[in-house]
Amino acid sequence: MNNETLSRMRDVFTIESECIREMESFFDADAYGKAVELLKNAPRIGASGCGHSGIMCRHFAHLMCCIERPARFISPAEAVHGATGFLQEGDVCVLASRGGKTKELLPIMDICKKKGVKIITITENTDSELACGADVVLKQHVNRETDRYNAQGTTSTTSLGVIFHLLQTALIEETGYKSEQFAVIHPGGAVGERLNKNIKKNRGDII
Repeated sequence: MNNETLSRMRDVFTIESECIREMESFFDADAYGKAVELLKNAPRIGASGCGHSGIMCRHFAHLMCCIERPARFISPAEAVHGATGFLQEGDVCVLASRGGKTKELLPIMDICKKKGVKIITITENTDSELACGADVVLKQHVNRETDRYNAQGTTSTTSLGVIFHLLQTALIEETGYKSEQFAVIHPGGAVGERLNKNIKKNRGDII
Protein backbone atom coordinates (compact mmCIF):
# COMPACT_ATOMS: atom_id res chain seq x y z
CA MET A 1 0.00 0.00 0.00
CA ASN A 2 1.16 3.53 -0.67
CA ASN A 3 1.58 6.15 2.05
CA GLU A 4 -1.63 7.98 1.17
CA THR A 5 -3.65 4.79 1.65
CA LEU A 6 -1.98 4.13 5.00
CA SER A 7 -2.64 7.71 6.07
CA ARG A 8 -6.32 7.41 5.21
CA MET A 9 -6.53 4.14 7.11
CA ARG A 10 -5.06 5.78 10.20
CA ASP A 11 -7.56 8.63 9.82
CA VAL A 12 -10.34 6.12 10.51
CA PHE A 13 -9.18 5.82 14.13
CA THR A 14 -9.28 9.58 14.53
CA ILE A 15 -12.61 10.16 12.78
CA GLU A 16 -14.54 7.44 14.58
CA SER A 17 -13.04 8.06 18.03
CA GLU A 18 -13.78 11.78 17.70
CA CYS A 19 -17.36 10.98 16.73
CA ILE A 20 -17.88 8.89 19.85
CA ARG A 21 -16.41 11.62 22.05
CA GLU A 22 -18.61 14.26 20.40
CA MET A 23 -21.72 12.11 20.88
CA GLU A 24 -21.65 12.74 24.60
CA SER A 25 -22.53 16.40 24.07
CA PHE A 26 -25.73 15.26 22.32
CA PHE A 27 -26.66 12.83 25.10
CA ASP A 28 -30.17 13.71 26.32
CA ALA A 29 -30.71 11.92 29.61
CA ASP A 30 -34.45 12.62 29.61
CA ALA A 31 -34.94 11.19 26.12
CA TYR A 32 -32.87 8.12 26.90
CA GLY A 33 -34.74 7.69 30.17
CA LYS A 34 -38.06 7.67 28.31
CA ALA A 35 -36.72 5.25 25.70
CA VAL A 36 -35.41 2.86 28.33
CA GLU A 37 -38.70 2.96 30.20
CA LEU A 38 -40.63 2.12 27.03
CA LEU A 39 -38.27 -0.74 26.16
CA LYS A 40 -38.30 -2.07 29.72
CA ASN A 41 -42.08 -2.34 29.76
CA ALA A 42 -42.59 -3.55 26.20
CA PRO A 43 -43.71 -7.16 25.78
CA ARG A 44 -42.09 -7.16 22.32
CA ILE A 45 -39.63 -4.92 20.51
CA GLY A 46 -39.34 -4.36 16.78
CA ALA A 47 -36.51 -2.56 14.98
CA SER A 48 -36.38 -1.39 11.40
CA GLY A 49 -34.12 0.53 9.07
CA CYS A 50 -32.65 0.39 5.57
CA GLY A 51 -29.09 -0.19 4.42
CA HIS A 52 -26.48 0.06 7.16
CA SER A 53 -29.13 1.27 9.62
CA GLY A 54 -31.07 -1.90 8.94
CA ILE A 55 -28.01 -4.05 9.56
CA MET A 56 -27.48 -2.30 12.89
CA CYS A 57 -31.15 -2.77 13.76
CA ARG A 58 -30.56 -6.52 13.42
CA HIS A 59 -27.71 -6.09 15.89
CA PHE A 60 -30.02 -4.21 18.25
CA ALA A 61 -32.65 -6.95 18.10
CA HIS A 62 -29.96 -9.49 19.00
CA LEU A 63 -28.77 -7.30 21.87
CA MET A 64 -32.30 -7.25 23.23
CA CYS A 65 -32.67 -11.02 22.93
CA CYS A 66 -29.37 -11.40 24.81
CA ILE A 67 -31.00 -9.78 27.84
CA GLU A 68 -34.27 -11.65 27.28
CA ARG A 69 -36.29 -8.79 25.84
CA PRO A 70 -38.16 -10.44 22.95
CA ALA A 71 -37.18 -8.57 19.79
CA ARG A 72 -36.83 -8.95 16.06
CA PHE A 73 -35.72 -7.01 13.04
CA ILE A 74 -38.61 -6.08 10.77
CA SER A 75 -37.63 -5.67 7.14
CA PRO A 76 -39.18 -2.52 5.64
CA ALA A 77 -40.11 -4.57 2.59
CA GLU A 78 -41.84 -7.26 4.65
CA ALA A 79 -43.37 -4.78 7.10
CA VAL A 80 -46.08 -3.76 4.66
CA HIS A 81 -46.79 -7.39 3.78
CA GLY A 82 -47.76 -8.62 7.22
CA ALA A 83 -44.52 -8.66 9.24
CA THR A 84 -45.78 -5.87 11.50
CA GLY A 85 -48.28 -8.40 12.85
CA PHE A 86 -45.50 -9.23 15.30
CA LEU A 87 -46.17 -5.92 17.04
CA GLN A 88 -49.16 -5.43 19.31
CA GLU A 89 -50.51 -2.62 21.48
CA GLY A 90 -48.00 -1.71 24.17
CA ASP A 91 -45.00 -2.93 22.16
CA VAL A 92 -42.19 -0.68 20.94
CA CYS A 93 -40.75 -0.21 17.47
CA VAL A 94 -37.35 1.41 16.95
CA LEU A 95 -36.89 3.18 13.61
CA ALA A 96 -33.37 4.17 12.55
CA SER A 97 -32.66 6.65 9.78
CA ARG A 98 -29.62 8.91 9.95
CA GLY A 99 -31.09 11.53 7.60
CA GLY A 100 -34.68 10.95 8.70
CA LYS A 101 -35.81 10.69 5.09
CA THR A 102 -36.11 6.94 4.68
CA LYS A 103 -39.54 6.79 3.06
CA GLU A 104 -39.75 3.01 3.50
CA LEU A 105 -40.14 3.55 7.25
CA LEU A 106 -43.13 5.89 7.05
CA PRO A 107 -45.69 3.09 6.44
CA ILE A 108 -44.28 1.25 9.47
CA MET A 109 -44.79 4.35 11.58
CA ASP A 110 -48.36 4.62 10.34
CA ILE A 111 -49.10 0.97 11.16
CA CYS A 112 -47.58 1.34 14.63
CA LYS A 113 -49.73 4.35 15.40
CA LYS A 114 -52.87 2.50 14.33
CA LYS A 115 -51.96 -0.47 16.53
CA GLY A 116 -50.93 1.49 19.64
CA VAL A 117 -47.25 0.61 19.29
CA LYS A 118 -44.83 3.16 20.74
CA ILE A 119 -42.15 4.53 18.40
CA ILE A 120 -38.54 5.41 19.15
CA THR A 121 -36.82 7.17 16.25
CA ILE A 122 -33.05 7.50 15.99
CA THR A 123 -31.94 10.20 13.55
CA GLU A 124 -29.76 13.26 13.03
CA ASN A 125 -32.72 15.09 11.53
CA THR A 126 -34.94 15.91 14.50
CA ASP A 127 -37.26 17.96 12.26
CA SER A 128 -38.00 15.02 9.96
CA GLU A 129 -41.37 13.32 9.68
CA LEU A 130 -39.92 10.20 11.29
CA ALA A 131 -38.81 12.26 14.26
CA CYS A 132 -41.94 14.38 14.59
CA GLY A 133 -44.16 11.30 14.57
CA ALA A 134 -42.20 9.43 17.25
CA ASP A 135 -42.93 9.08 20.95
CA VAL A 136 -39.22 9.47 21.72
CA VAL A 137 -36.40 10.79 19.54
CA LEU A 138 -32.76 9.90 20.17
CA LYS A 139 -30.43 12.21 18.28
CA GLN A 140 -27.70 10.59 16.26
CA HIS A 141 -24.48 12.47 15.58
CA VAL A 142 -21.97 11.79 12.81
CA ASN A 143 -18.97 14.05 12.24
CA ARG A 144 -18.18 12.49 8.86
CA GLU A 145 -17.88 9.11 7.22
CA THR A 146 -14.37 7.68 6.99
CA ASP A 147 -14.04 7.39 3.20
CA ARG A 148 -12.66 10.20 1.06
CA TYR A 149 -16.12 10.92 -0.38
CA ASN A 150 -17.88 11.09 3.00
CA ALA A 151 -20.49 8.73 1.58
CA GLN A 152 -20.08 5.19 2.94
CA GLY A 153 -21.98 4.06 6.05
CA THR A 154 -18.93 3.81 8.30
CA THR A 155 -18.89 6.32 11.14
CA SER A 156 -22.68 6.47 11.02
CA THR A 157 -22.76 2.73 11.69
CA THR A 158 -20.44 3.16 14.66
CA SER A 159 -22.57 6.02 15.99
CA LEU A 160 -25.77 3.99 15.76
CA GLY A 161 -24.06 1.03 17.42
CA VAL A 162 -23.08 3.23 20.38
CA ILE A 163 -26.70 4.35 20.81
CA PHE A 164 -27.88 0.74 20.82
CA HIS A 165 -25.15 -0.18 23.31
CA LEU A 166 -26.24 2.68 25.58
CA LEU A 167 -29.79 1.32 25.56
CA GLN A 168 -28.74 -2.26 26.33
CA THR A 169 -26.41 -1.11 29.10
CA ALA A 170 -29.23 0.88 30.70
CA LEU A 171 -31.70 -1.99 30.42
CA ILE A 172 -29.30 -4.40 32.12
CA GLU A 173 -29.11 -1.97 35.04
CA GLU A 174 -32.80 -1.07 35.15
CA THR A 175 -34.06 -4.65 34.93
CA GLY A 176 -31.44 -6.18 37.21
CA TYR A 177 -30.45 -8.67 34.54
CA LYS A 178 -27.89 -11.16 35.89
CA SER A 179 -24.97 -12.93 34.28
CA GLU A 180 -26.46 -16.19 35.58
CA GLN A 181 -29.47 -15.59 33.35
CA PHE A 182 -27.24 -14.91 30.36
CA ALA A 183 -25.28 -18.09 31.04
CA VAL A 184 -28.47 -20.12 30.53
CA ILE A 185 -29.08 -18.75 27.04
CA HIS A 186 -25.41 -18.41 26.06
CA PRO A 187 -23.71 -21.71 26.95
CA GLY A 188 -21.68 -21.71 23.74
CA GLY A 189 -18.25 -20.31 22.93
CA ALA A 190 -15.66 -18.67 25.14
CA VAL A 191 -18.24 -16.35 26.71
CA GLY A 192 -20.46 -19.24 27.75
CA GLU A 193 -17.49 -21.15 29.11
CA ARG A 194 -16.37 -18.16 31.19
CA LEU A 195 -19.86 -17.43 32.50
CA ASN A 196 -20.54 -21.01 33.55
CA LYS A 197 -17.08 -21.37 35.10
CA ASN A 198 -17.78 -18.29 37.23
CA ILE A 199 -21.15 -19.68 38.31
CA LYS A 200 -19.57 -22.99 39.37
CA LYS A 201 -16.81 -21.11 41.20
CA ASN A 202 -19.34 -18.97 43.07
CA ARG A 203 -21.24 -22.13 44.05
CA GLY A 204 -18.06 -23.71 45.32
CA ASP A 205 -18.12 -26.50 42.73
CA ILE A 206 -14.88 -28.25 41.89
CA ILE A 207 -13.74 -26.96 38.50
